[in-house]
Amino acid sequence: MTTDKIVLPAPPTRSGSDFSRLTRRITDAGLLARRPGYYLIRGSVVTVFFIGGWVAFALLGNSWWQLVVAAFQAFMFGQIALLSHDLAHRQVFRTRRPTEIAGRLAGNLAIGMSYGWWMDKHTRHHANPNHEELDPDVEPDILVWSQRQARESRGLPRFVGRHQAALFFPLLTFEGLNLHWSGIRAVLRPGLRRRGLEAVLLTVHIVVYVSALFLVLPAGMAVLFFVVHQGLWGIYMGSIFAPNHKGMPTLTGRPELDFLRKQVLTSRNIRGGPLLDTLLGGLNHQIEHHLFPNMPSIHLRRAQPIVERYCSELGIPYLRTGLVDSYRQTLTHLHEAGAPLRNGQ
Repeated sequence: MTTDKIVLPAPPTRSGSDFSRLTRRITDAGLLARRPGYYLIRGSVVTVFFIGGWVAFALLGNSWWQLVVAAFQAFMFGQIALLSHDLAHRQVFRTRRPTEIAGRLAGNLAIGMSYGWWMDKHTRHHANPNHEELDPDVEPDILVWSQRQARESRGLPRFVGRHQAALFFPLLTFEGLNLHWSGIRAVLRPGLRRRGLEAVLLTVHIVVYVSALFLVLPAGMAVLFFVVHQGLWGIYMGSIFAPNHKGMPTLTGRPELDFLRKQVLTSRNIRGGPLLDTLLGGLNHQIEHHLFPNMPSIHLRRAQPIVERYCSELGIPYLRTGLVDSYRQTLTHLHEAGAPLRNGQ
């Protein structure tokens, strides 16, 4: 197991579960209760702005102001993805059927991202965050996340890894396209739940989206809109998720950590107010989200001081930093992880 500078405290020897005691505190505070009214308002607002953006797109026609619309819709795609995230964690509905219906409409149809594929990937991430063999978010597909991965890398990761810190944000411009392509690959392979339905919804999204661009705009402007829209959406998505775990300890093998420590020690919180909560969908409270993934995102801010105080009582390191510093830590970690490749190892 690698810990990247942080010493992992041993689990306590006293009987009982530390996490169960924390859960009682969170439950007593009422923070696991559903908030249907909040999600009704949030979903309605996001839907109105999303539709309004496309109405503005249709009315503007061939205009350079369309690039502003492209940037706005990149933000709205991110907001819908965050709603899909909350749906997948059963924060909105208790039962599977309405959750999957809303998730596929928001993910597949609205933004062209496979809800089923993403849910499977994200579930595996939550089960083993930052585990180099089990967490799909730290697989060395393009970037390497540890020096061990760097030494074992081949092909593209070995080439990119030498200068991956400098390339990180430029590479995020392709993240939107990667999400689309990952969804397409998922529906082309057996195993995905409701694969046919997901394929139909993705196809409708792609056909309507591309047709709208080329019916409303000249070819050159349509391509430019596509590049700006998809590129900014990729940067937005990467900027939401990268600060949460990148640069935190990575694990290998069978680490002797209980659930509480595994989630806290591999996650990072970002300080900020309600505006940052909105921009990042509450995922700036990543520690609390990983401990209680079905907690409505609006409650994460209230849970944060309870969890931090409890970790302090147990002597568990709890990292909370600013947004800019979180990116600095991420880039520093990427640079250090790529060191073996720069040294010819």
